Amino acid sequence: MPADRLHLVRHGEVHNPDRVLYGRLPNFALSADGRRMAAAAADYVQSLDRPVSALYASPLQRTRESAQPFTAAFGLDPVIDERVIEPTNVFEGKQMRRAVMNPANWRYLRDPSIPSWGEPYLEIVQRMDAAMRDAWGQEDGGDVVIVSHQLPIWVTHLAVAGEPLRHDPRKRRCALSSVTSFERHGDEWVEVGYTEPAATAGSVDVGAV
Repeated sequence: MPADRLHLVRHGEVHNPDRVLYGRLPNFALSADGRRMAAAAADYVQSLDRPVSALYASPLQRTRESAQPFTAAFGLDPVIDERVIEPTNVFEGKQMRRAVMNPANWRYLRDPSIPSWGEPYLEIVQRMDAAMRDAWGQEDGGDVVIVSHQLPIWVTHLAVAGEPLRHDPRKRRCALSSVTSFERHGDEWVEVGYTEPAATAGSVDVGAV
């Protein structure tokens, strides 16, 4: 019997005093508020009163730390899956406002539909779908939690909804520690819920790819 429901959980706020795009860079940990956000996400999933049979996480520090409250709540150690990691991006380590104003970087902005500044959206969708399918099929009932990142979760939503993958990054509906939930109906994913259980007012959220 496959899983019952799959929750894509975004990590909490990252300590990022220089407000750079951190991407896959190491040593970007959760802030104190980020740890509270991650706990709120775990509390929400626990409040659903549904058994959780598996926990997966991206290998980056902020997602592994965001998985810790789920370990505490459900007694599950996270399985690290490289396929749900943050995409690559040429602007890693830079402040985006300054980077896009520099003419030397304009070549990276030539085609937002791919996007030309990082990993193609379609490739992100494909690796996320593969990770989700594997997690769904390997569990004997119960829900699955995958702790990932804003862009992989958002393009998964777009793909499932049948919408174009090209989008304005400023308009993503994927807040810190949000939970986007899916079920498998036949051979298709169906989105069944989106929740923002954590208070994010005043949070710093400028480091997402």
